[in-house]
This record gives sequence, C-alpha cells and structure tokens, in this order.
Amino acid sequence: MQSRWSDADAKAAIETYAAQGHGADMALRVYTTRLLGGDPALVLHGGGNTSVKTAARDIFGDEIDVLCVKGSGWDMAKIEPPGLPAVRLEPIKRLYQLEKLSDEDMVNVQRLNLLDSAAPNPSVETLFHAFLPHKFVDHTHANAVVALTDQPDGEALAREVYDGRCVILPYIMPGFALAKAMKTAFDQHPKVEGIVLLKHGIFSMGESAREAYERMIALVTLAEQRLARNRRNVFVPAKLPAALAPPAEVAPILRGLAAEPLDARDGVFRRMVLAFRSSPAILNFVNGEELARYSQAGTVTPDHVIRTKPKPLIVPAPEGGRLDAFKAAAKAMLEAYARDYRAYYERNNTRFGGKKKPLDPIPRLVLVPGLGLFAMGASAKDAAVAGDLAECMVDVVTAAEAIGRFQPVGEADLFDVEYWSLEQAKLGKGTEKPLQRQVAVITGGGSGIGAATAAAFAREGAEVAVLDRDEAAAKAVAARIGGFSAACDVTDAGSVRRAFDAVALRFGGVDIAVSNAGAAWQGRIGDVDEKVLRRSFELNFFGHQNVAQNAVRLMRAQGTGGCLLFNVSKQAVNPGKDFGPYGLPKAALLFLLRQYALDHGAEGIRSNGVNADRVRTGLLTDEMVKSRSAARGVSEHDYMAGNLLKREVKADDVAQAFVSLALANKTTGAVLTVDGGNIEAALR
Repeated sequence: MQSRWSDADAKAAIETYAAQGHGADMALRVYTTRLLGGDPALVLHGGGNTSVKTAARDIFGDEIDVLCVKGSGWDMAKIEPPGLPAVRLEPIKRLYQLEKLSDEDMVNVQRLNLLDSAAPNPSVETLFHAFLPHKFVDHTHANAVVALTDQPDGEALAREVYDGRCVILPYIMPGFALAKAMKTAFDQHPKVEGIVLLKHGIFSMGESAREAYERMIALVTLAEQRLARNRRNVFVPAKLPAALAPPAEVAPILRGLAAEPLDARDGVFRRMVLAFRSSPAILNFVNGEELARYSQAGTVTPDHVIRTKPKPLIVPAPEGGRLDAFKAAAKAMLEAYARDYRAYYERNNTRFGGKKKPLDPIPRLVLVPGLGLFAMGASAKDAAVAGDLAECMVDVVTAAEAIGRFQPVGEADLFDVEYWSLEQAKLGKGTEKPLQRQVAVITGGGSGIGAATAAAFAREGAEVAVLDRDEAAAKAVAARIGGFSAACDVTDAGSVRRAFDAVALRFGGVDIAVSNAGAAWQGRIGDVDEKVLRRSFELNFFGHQNVAQNAVRLMRAQGTGGCLLFNVSKQAVNPGKDFGPYGLPKAALLFLLRQYALDHGAEGIRSNGVNADRVRTGLLTDEMVKSRSAARGVSEHDYMAGNLLKREVKADDVAQAFVSLALANKTTGAVLTVDGGNIEAALR
C-alpha cells in the first residue's frame, strides 16, 4: 500500500478551506480523511472514522478545546468540514471516569456537547477518539488487517506482524467499553503507533495529519506483506453444469422469490432491487467446493452486517434450459434461509429479554455458482453498497483462506451489531416514496414525453431505465435523474431484448414498462406509399409489441405482476385528416393494450394507456405547431390550447398520467385522456 500524501495537495487544501473560514487542522483532517476514504481496501460505505483535536470559539467568543470527529452518515471519500462536527472535548474526556455508560446516555452526552445543534450525530466511536491523547486519530477496516485477524490464531499473527508497534485488543463491540479498553491499553503502552482490534479493524495515531495517515498506510502494508507469504491456492472448484443459464434470466427469478407479499391478492409486494457482480475473483469464490463452509462463517467485520445480513444465501448453479428446476430449488433454499434467520433471531433475542423487534429475513447477498453474485437492497444505491461489501468479503475471505482459515466474530457479536439501534440508525429508514423498490423502463426516453416521464417516475422513487435509439440522448436524461440508460431500437426485436436484459442485470427485473417511442408519419391514405405505412406500423405498433413482450417475459419470471403503459394518442379514436399512416397503427395499439389486459390480467399484469393530444414534443414539433396555427389563423398558444379547458398540455402532464396509472393498482384495460378536453377523442 502506497502513501498518497502530496505536499502540494495538502497546501491546496489549506488554502481552499481557509477561504471558507476553516483552519489548517480542519483542512488537513478533511484532506487525509478523503485519502483514506478513497481507497476501498481501507474504507467502504460508512466504515471507519477520523478525528482531530483542535480549538474553536463558543457563543461567548471564548476559545475552547474541541474534538472534530466524523459524523454519522458521511462518506469519508467525499467528506467536507460539516461532516466532522465539533464536540466540547473536556466533558467527553471526563466520561472515562465512569464505570458504565449506556448507549442512550452516550449519544445524549455527545449531542449535548455539540457546538452546532444541527450537526449530524458524532460517530458511535467518538469516545475512543476523545480518550486517546493524540491530535489526529484514524480508524479503518483495512481488508489486509481484517484478513490477518479473522483467523483462529489471529491474535498471534497480529503480534508477529506488529511486534510492539501496535496494541492488540480482542474484539469488543464499539461504544463505551471499547473506548475504555483502548485508553487503558494505550496508557500501558504509550509509545505504540496504532491499535489493532481483532476481527474488526485498525487505528493509527499521530501529532500531525500526515503522521497518523502514513502510519495507517505503513501498518496496513505490514499486514499485506504477511498475507503475501506462504500463500496456498484456495477454493478447489466444484463441478458445474455443462451449460449455464445467463444471469439476465436468473435475476428476475431471484428478484421475484425475494419479494415479500404484503397483500398478494391485491398485487402488493415489498420488492428488492438487485445488482449483479461477477469477476474472476468472484467466480473463484462462488465456484469453490467448500462454499457452504467459508461463505457462511459470518461477515468479515461486524459493521457490514446491517447491509449484508450475517451470511449470504447460496443457490444452485442454474443449468441452461432448466430454469423451472432452478426456481424450485432456489425457492426452497430461500425458505430455509428465512427459517434459519428467524431461529438466529430467536436464539439471540433471549439475551435481551425478547425486546428486540425482528428484522426482515430476506438475504442481501445471493451466491450463484457459475455466474457470480447478486446483491439486494431497497434501492439501486443500497444494492450497490451491498455489492461492494460482497466484493470486499470475497477479497478478505480469499486472503484469509490462503494463509489459514477464515474465522470472523461469532453469531452473538453479529447479532449485537445488527440489532444495535445506533447501527440501524445509519440506514436512515423513513417513509418510502410510492414507487420505491420498483423498476420502470421508459422507451423513447431521450426527449419529449419520454424524458418527462422518466423524471416523473424517478421523483416517485422508481429505479428508471431510459431506453432510446439515440444512446447519447438516453444517457443525458439518465444522468440528470440518476437512472440507467441503454440504446434501444424498438423496431428491432433483438435490440429490445438486449436492452431489457441489460435492465435485468442492472436492477434485477422490470415492474413498469412505459412504451412511449413513436413517430407521426403523414399522408392521404389513398395515396400514401406502402413503405411509409409499413414503417409506421413497425414503430407505432410492432415496436410496442416488442417492448410489451419483453416486459411480460421478465414480469412473468418474477411472478409479482407488473404494469404495461402505452402512449396511445388521440389518433387511435379520433383520426386526423391525412394522418392515417400514424392513426392506423395507433388504433391497433389500443386493441393491443386491451389484449394484454385480457390475456395477462390473471398474472397480475395490468395494461393501460394514455391518450394525449397537442403536446409540443417530438411528435408535434415547433414547425408543425407554426404551420397548423397559421393555417387556422390563430396564435400558437390558441392552437395548442384549442380544447374545452383552453389549457396547453405539456409533456409533464402526460408524464403524471403515466405515474397515476402506475399507481392505480386495480385498473387495467383503461385509457386516460390528457388533452384539455376533446370530446371527439373521448373513449367513455
């Protein structure tokens, strides 16, 4: 491991933060915290913390000693000064005199001593930062240190590697007891550079930001060097089927099995979003003959348990052409996993007098021999975090098994952390948005109604995939809303399948498909060239069929229903003069919508549409608006608002109609009109 300290960058940080009113202590604390947080081999997703002891002025203008320590929820890789809230140091240090201190009292004292009452909660490990005398203290869950100490003889290995440079402590759950133990140990060995907490992580200390940071790098490097010696090959491969099903076909099966039926009769499920990971290292891990041993031993460090559960689910290798057998086996294994988790909860909850409320028994990691692993979460972000932690697990367990045997903390310690209110608070649970946990695909999403619809579904909490023939336009929209994009020509069945498979790999499946892509060809029907008519049918009818078929393919694999939404257009029921090439396939689309409602309603798949008119988008361009308004001798506004309400319809209005239909859980075969009032186009 190499130090990434740069004198020039450190100086630049001091200058940057000085302009914001911060001193050198805070500037360098931010700088080295980012160096640590930017290395995934040291810190991942909220793990680790840092601090600096410095001076600040209180409300009276008096200078007081403070501890600036990482706040809960801040990412060390992107931290800014507000992420290091200041607490009065002396009252926190006095807590060492107490014999015991509850978690609730600890949090209360820390918040009472914040200089800014609006600041985030200081780290749950604030006390040991305060109790140690050093100006700068760094803490990471370095992969190498954890791999070294997640061993039956981890303490002996740590003593061999650090030989007096670090105090070695047995695992103790973070909080008051650990802080006292660290202070006592340091007082007995005041010249050490760091403290190793077995099966958890490492701390380094220094009088300068650079000293603490470079000590961390040096100490972790020693662990890396030990892991590199006398390594053996690990994970003898198990026998796999000759042909494996592709991950895009496995993902919706797993996603459907993991969905909790809150009200299955009404089609209400608590879904999970998936993220697929595969690499040579992951495949080496999941293909191992002893996967059931080393993958089920526990998390590499207890902090990961709130995002990964105590262990992953293992399913069989999916044989190509036999997905029904895979689904049945995976279902049985998931049910066994849930029973095992509930038993784990019951066993350990007795130590708390039965007062802990059970968490859901759904795994967050699924190991699939032959393919890789799937991570799960309430959102794509949560799934990605779990996936990153899974890759960390692969690295640490592989390194641990190469020199010995992976043996992390036991079940009771994992339970204590998983059910610790201060750890659960890191997940920031709150009211979920209406479409959270659902995946929406929008075709023609690169502009106009499609782009507005993508944004509307994202606002409601859905994970959004923007599909468009113009890949650059799709990427631009996806970037604005934090979604996913893929190139997709809806007239090409192969292109549509590839796009939907890409969505399945990214999110696990599809719950809502907004089939929006279209174009308005014109021509008098008795004169129009057959090629024009066929092109229009390819896009405005068969394009929708391609999209719907692929959406239904994934929805049926999930088994949790779904929602098809079509951009029908008023042309389907109120043909316009010389618009036959556009209106005819749209009329067929209206019946396609109803056919899907009829044929797939029993599977919980709803099919609805929006009938919009006079929306200034790709179908009704500015040039068309000008020519039509001029032909009628009215202003552009009067033409666009030529409806009963005299109101112009916008792309956002159509988008909201799609959202409303997605939320209408007991509506199918319906068409919602969004045109300001056009009786000729009214359906009912």
